[in-house]
Amino acid sequence: MSPLPPVAKSATSAAALGFPDAAAIPARARMAGEASGEAGSRDALNRLDAALGELTVLRVQPLLHKAVAALQADDFQAGGDLAIKALEMDEKNGFGWYLLAIARERAGDFASSVRCYESALTLLPDHAEIANDMGRLAYRMGMTETAEKLFAHFVASHPTSHEGANNLACAIRDQGRFAEAVDILRPAIAANPENALLWNTLGTVVGEEGDPQTSVTFFDEALRYDAAFAKARYNRGNARLVLGDLDGALEDCETAMTAKMGEDERLMMLLARSTIRLARGEVGEGWDDYEARLDPKFADVTHFMIEAPRWTPDSDIAGKTLLLMGEQGLGDEAMFANVVPDLLEALGPDGKLLLAVEPRLVTLFQRAFPSAVVGAHSTWKVDAHTVRGAPFAGDHSRLDFWTPIASVLRRFRRSAEAFPSRPGFLTPDPDRVAHWRKLLPAGPRVGLLWKSLINNGARHRFFSPFAQWEPVLAVPGVTFVNLQYGDCAAELDLVRRDLGVDVWSPPGIDLKQDLDDVAALACAMDLVLGPANATSSIAAACGAPVWLLSTPGAWTRLGTDRMPWYPQARVFVPPGLGQWAPAMQAMAEALAAAFPAGTKTDPVN
Repeated sequence: MSPLPPVAKSATSAAALGFPDAAAIPARARMAGEASGEAGSRDALNRLDAALGELTVLRVQPLLHKAVAALQADDFQAGGDLAIKALEMDEKNGFGWYLLAIARERAGDFASSVRCYESALTLLPDHAEIANDMGRLAYRMGMTETAEKLFAHFVASHPTSHEGANNLACAIRDQGRFAEAVDILRPAIAANPENALLWNTLGTVVGEEGDPQTSVTFFDEALRYDAAFAKARYNRGNARLVLGDLDGALEDCETAMTAKMGEDERLMMLLARSTIRLARGEVGEGWDDYEARLDPKFADVTHFMIEAPRWTPDSDIAGKTLLLMGEQGLGDEAMFANVVPDLLEALGPDGKLLLAVEPRLVTLFQRAFPSAVVGAHSTWKVDAHTVRGAPFAGDHSRLDFWTPIASVLRRFRRSAEAFPSRPGFLTPDPDRVAHWRKLLPAGPRVGLLWKSLINNGARHRFFSPFAQWEPVLAVPGVTFVNLQYGDCAAELDLVRRDLGVDVWSPPGIDLKQDLDDVAALACAMDLVLGPANATSSIAAACGAPVWLLSTPGAWTRLGTDRMPWYPQARVFVPPGLGQWAPAMQAMAEALAAAFPAGTKTDPVN
């Protein structure tokens, strides 16, 4: 069928509202407190069916009524086909574009759906529900600024709609404007005090702002009004995990999973359970649940473009050719590499490993695993989906198996005791280590980092404010070296001005991009201090002495008081989320003991 002619854009067009002209932006993982409602819900379709009486071109009415009936029966293909037939008769029929948008969204074709919503909104500017549906799609695609504009348009027309207030608050929350989100929810809750949805969303706002204890109170309130509200129970479980209540977290998550829900929501909760199980030390079961991330029904799944059989834990790989795909973030790729030596041993001398990693890690991994073919993976954004491939691997027909790297943990790391005692599994450049040792100032050299530049949503809760590092920075006789990537001039100036401490900045290195040299610099240190981020993970994976500032309920400790991934690392855990002072004081005392009067000792012990 030839494409339909486009409808001219107006001031409310998709481009004007921030939608890209080409591929859409993929969604990020979200809490279960998202924009509510569903495009093409039964109530919405009934209202739309009644509104068809406004049509001036009456000959398309029967087709559109049939399209509505098909969508109500969940037959999105037939509903879309009928809408297209109506549009072929009247290409400027806004209801036809609206029904086609709903059909394409429900079928998962978000890029086409955006264009159809755009046309519908242009032709039916007074139908604010179109803006609400389009906002939900934008929100689902991670386009929160655009979603905010669309939800605000809907709220202006429906000021008493609790759904509109909820959706607008969600979009504003996800941009980190927590106080504004609360200001939107407060009057909505006052007008609808028994609305569990609003209490749940308020819980997600304060939880992401960094107050999980108060968020539990609001989730309790949501459950008081609707005991079967699975998302509120799931969210309460996540808050309990952050607070270190692992038993309560598991109970809430598993109870929530018994409710009737869509497959995407079930997979989201299965992933949450994997984190809880890992934190409880149920390591094998946690990795089994973690496979939910690869299910094509999971909304935020990464699609790996590899045409070869998937490896499974019972696959016989001796003498085979295996492609191992890096996944998640930089720090995860470095941490998960803990298992690569086991995989090489299982492949044996006649096997071959192709290892795809983030481009900045290629050189470091090549040096660590010289028998493997190491190359960069490539990632694309197609519609609302993330797609990853390994172009360097060439013809996939020569591959016997492929697997994402974390899946291998299901076979080789099913308990904390299964982690080897070797202090490092990546190899820094020895010449660059020697270079930095000569260049570094005298005295015990302690590398310092304190934040992550990936600060989406609630992630900021897991990194202490820089001012909390004062007890550590006040330890005398220690030369602190800046390992923090990104713009940190303000923090370093603060330390110089208020504490009289000059944190030495290494010259000629980009701490974000030159990761091979960062690994060498870290290994030239007497000690590295910081939270778990990309730099500390690379340093620890290379065997550098590292002290990590962790959090209650951190899954990476795998139910222990240490980091099984890095046996040489020491872990400091605050007594509660955000209670950094006791952990910082303990770290400062340990640092002073490790380097008395500036003398080099073994800081690990």
